[in-house]
Amino acid sequence: MKNLILPLFAIAFTISNAQTTTAGFENFDLQPESFLNGSDLSGGFGDGAIFLPNDYNTDFSSWSGWAITNKSDNTTPGFTNQYSAITGQGLNSDTYATGYVSGESVVRLENGASQEGVYITNSTYAYFSMLDGDSFSKKFGGLTGNDPDFFLLTIQAYSGGELMPNEVEFYLADFTFTDNSQDYIVDEWTYVDLSSLGAADSLSFTLTSSDVGEFGMNTPAYFCIDDFITNNLLSTRNEQEALFQVYPNPTTDRIRISGESIPELISVFDVNGRLVLQEKNVNEINLENLQTGTYILQALIGGVVSSQSVVKR
Repeated sequence: MKNLILPLFAIAFTISNAQTTTAGFENFDLQPESFLNGSDLSGGFGDGAIFLPNDYNTDFSSWSGWAITNKSDNTTPGFTNQYSAITGQGLNSDTYATGYVSGESVVRLENGASQEGVYITNSTYAYFSMLDGDSFSKKFGGLTGNDPDFFLLTIQAYSGGELMPNEVEFYLADFTFTDNSQDYIVDEWTYVDLSSLGAADSLSFTLTSSDVGEFGMNTPAYFCIDDFITNNLLSTRNEQEALFQVYPNPTTDRIRISGESIPELISVFDVNGRLVLQEKNVNEINLENLQTGTYILQALIGGVVSSQSVVKR
């Protein structure tokens, strides 16, 4: 009975310390139809468990990175409407964040949070530029509608300052289909799952387009986000008291447990506290059949339960 009670206690401890946080950008003091673009030189915007860096150039009164906005103009094309989302509002409220990508835009994860997902849509500026073309950018599909154009957002994770190879791709516009009736430009909030990127301290957002000229991408490098969801997994106490080490971590399949003795029980839980794998009296466990993401590995060694987070790639 002792061996049963201890794992259940540890499970309850882990779940009680799991917390989902949503950054909806509602905590900023915005007047109606306004924006924050970093002109106060604050360097960015914090909400929930994320920080959105902003780089403001006082010489040119320009910005890159992120802005917070509640602009609702989804009908006016052009640069003067650079802050608005094509939806005319946030996901379930007025306020959202607009990204202007100069090289890359970064989202920093705070306090050990892990990324779950985010809602994304086009800016009004980019949307109408692709739909109709303008003095700098082409109409997507061209005159015949057959040009295989695209506008692609790529998201990657930084871990320990190193850019990880895994990536999530989200097409803000895709005209590469053989059947032109399938071509689209995103015009609504769409959820993008980021959990497959694994452990990260920040995320990189980059844009590429089929419309490229002498000086780089012609499509306006803007997109919008809202309701960025993060998950805090384990308390630091659990990590500090771990009685074992796991390697390799991250892993693609097998993971070994190194401790004073072979664990009596190894249990693997997903971020929602669900048991997904369990083995007895082994020091190796195979995660090959699990989806990519972050998991909690619990080991019962000498009657004591200890936990660590592991990343499956």
